[in-house]
Amino acid sequence: MTHDTYRNAIAWIRVLRPLVWGGAALLLLTPWVAMRFTDEVAWTGGDFVVFGAMLLAGCVAFETTARVARVPSYLLAGAISIGAGFLLLWANLAVGIVDEPGHRANLLFLGVLVVGALGAGVARLQARGMSRVLVAMALAQMAAGGIAMGMDTQESPTFVLAFTGLYVVAWLLSALLFHKAARALAAG
Repeated sequence: MTHDTYRNAIAWIRVLRPLVWGGAALLLLTPWVAMRFTDEVAWTGGDFVVFGAMLLAGCVAFETTARVARVPSYLLAGAISIGAGFLLLWANLAVGIVDEPGHRANLLFLGVLVVGALGAGVARLQARGMSRVLVAMALAQMAAGGIAMGMDTQESPTFVLAFTGLYVVAWLLSALLFHKAARALAAG
């Protein structure tokens, strides 16, 4: 890894940090503003607390990734996986991926995030290990989608297949970028 590569990673972090935190603040304010103009959005205090906690967790995950990142590919892999994980949790809690949020099939998709969180701890956020964790998440996503399609649901199997495919691509892209980061760090 060259000194310029490290400086590029730091430069990207400086650009992304205010965007991440500012974007989180705007996302939290959006439903509050929407509630002023329409009755279609009716969040409770609990909704804001849960969403705020999710946003805080995503921002802290970004900060942790930023501290560990020594190459831009690691930072990008982290950003993709954090963003995908955030959206997976948000969709699951807000409307449910399969039928309503309380449907038991949705627990399978939350299991993908558990695989990621536990795997990241075991890998200690090291690029090579994170690459393997993201491959495991892609496999868990495929299993969750396959099992969910076989369950008694009102959801279209085509939707579950497309949803699953989109996330498998995101997890595998992150895995590839973590792998690239591991190679760059080893060459370094």
